[in-house]
Amino acid sequence: MTGTDTAAVTEHVVIGGVDSHADTVHVAVVTERGGPLADAEFLTTAAGYTAALAFLAAHGTIAAVGVEGTSSYGSGFTRAAREAGLTVIEVNRPDKAERRRIGKSDPIDAYAAARAVVSGRASSAPKGDAVAGIRALHNAARSAVKARTAALNQIGHILISAPDKPPTATARSSACGPATAAKAPSTGRLSCPEFHRVR
Repeated sequence: MTGTDTAAVTEHVVIGGVDSHADTVHVAVVTERGGPLADAEFLTTAAGYTAALAFLAAHGTIAAVGVEGTSSYGSGFTRAAREAGLTVIEVNRPDKAERRRIGKSDPIDAYAAARAVVSGRASSAPKGDAVAGIRALHNAARSAVKARTAALNQIGHILISAPDKPPTATARSSACGPATAAKAPSTGRLSCPEFHRVR
C-alpha cells in the first residue's frame, strides 16, 4: 500500500457500532452509507477498550459510535470512547419483530447499532455519570421503601393472628391449681409442668 492509499484510508469517514455484554463488546465499522467494513470482538477491560478504539480508527475517521447499553454493559466502552474524544450515540435495542426479521447475533447487533446512527434512528447522547448516580440512589430509595412496606405488612399479619392478651401469672396459677403452681426454689418463677407442656 502506497502513502497515497494510506492517506485515503485515514481520511475515509466511518461510523462504529457496539453490541455490549458483560465480558465482551462486539465492534462493527460501516461506511457513511451503512456498508459493512469489518467487525471484531474485544474484552471489557481497559486494554480491550483501547484495542477496540484502535480497530475503529484503523478504518478511517470516526464520525460517531452507536453503543447499545450505554448505562449498563456498554458504560465502560462509552466512558473510554468519550475520553478519546469520540461522539457516542445511545442506541436502543431493536424490538422483537425486527430481531426476528434480521436475526440475532453479536455482529448483526453491532452492525445494526452503527446503521441506526447512519439512518438517524439513534441520535441522542448517552446519559452522564451524574445521571447514573442519581438513578442508583433512586433505586436504593425505592428498594428501602419496598422493604419497609413488607416489614409493616408482616407485623400487621402477626398482630392479626396474635391472642387478645398474653397469659398472666394469675391465669397460669389457675390452670395449674394451687397445689402445683408453686414457685421453684432457685428461680422464684411459677413451676407448672402442664403449662410448659402446652406452650
